[in-house]
Amino acid sequence: MRLGVADVGSNTVRLVITEQDGGLPLPVHTSKRRLHLAERVSADGRLAADAVECLVEALTEVKEEALRWKVTEPLVFATAAVRDAVNREEIVAAVRARTGLSLHVMSGVTEAELTFLAARQWIGWRAGPMALLDIGGGSLEVAFGRGGTPDFAASLPLGAGRLTRDYLDQDSVPAPELVRQVRRRVRHELRDVAARIQWERPRTAVATSRTFHQLGRLCGAAPRRKGPFVPRHLSRSDLKAALKTLVGLPAPDRAELPGISAGRARQCVAGAIVAHTTMRSLDIDQVVLSPWALREGVMLAHLQRDSSLNPGSTAWRWSPD
Repeated sequence: MRLGVADVGSNTVRLVITEQDGGLPLPVHTSKRRLHLAERVSADGRLAADAVECLVEALTEVKEEALRWKVTEPLVFATAAVRDAVNREEIVAAVRARTGLSLHVMSGVTEAELTFLAARQWIGWRAGPMALLDIGGGSLEVAFGRGGTPDFAASLPLGAGRLTRDYLDQDSVPAPELVRQVRRRVRHELRDVAARIQWERPRTAVATSRTFHQLGRLCGAAPRRKGPFVPRHLSRSDLKAALKTLVGLPAPDRAELPGISAGRARQCVAGAIVAHTTMRSLDIDQVVLSPWALREGVMLAHLQRDSSLNPGSTAWRWSPD
């Protein structure tokens, strides 16, 4: 059975087509379209009309592409960029009317739950009590659990793109005071979550998202071409040294570093600050980098629902709130 998932994020629309093999989604095709929706929000919080038009066009292409891969109804969901938009109901209606697709606007907590579900499935039960960190463009998701679904999940407005726009939206070397302001905001937002995670004392901390993977590569983790089964880790001490390098460079020079793509060179400083400050606040020395994240969580939840597995779980209920 083939399954398609399209993720409308802050920067891109990504499509993943998978084959089900023994209940696990194995990718056979991926594609992405860069829309930078989070940068196209007006002062009143509305996603601009031209951005909505671009989204509709992108999802029309996604639907056609999925059909070529014999997927008639891809699962389409949106995270912070659409979730935070004042006109999100209009966006959902426009997508439905013009593409026939149902765009599910996912809550931040559900995003954290499903990402935890995927990371747990990838890492396995040997991880024991597990904390999950995921830095997106608009939000930071944190979760903790002892089983397959989290006992605790939170979503905070600490995305790398959001903090870049609020404090560091420039290509030049960021002023030290701005860097300190970002750190203070992260520590403030994290206070309650940090207290809960420290109390739980997880045995393993797992990180997902492109931000963490690029920082891991910058700190010496194996490149993506080595495949998903190569163990990858990121230590707080290595991240601290990398952050010192990043804040001393303008954006064009950051793009020359290992793992830092040109498209994320501007926001990688904010991402590194969030990652390091979060690990420090939660007393985490090292994270395991998981290649499975939110999209895989959506697929796993869908497969569980269809096979009547874990019917009491809250994590697979990913429809709109």
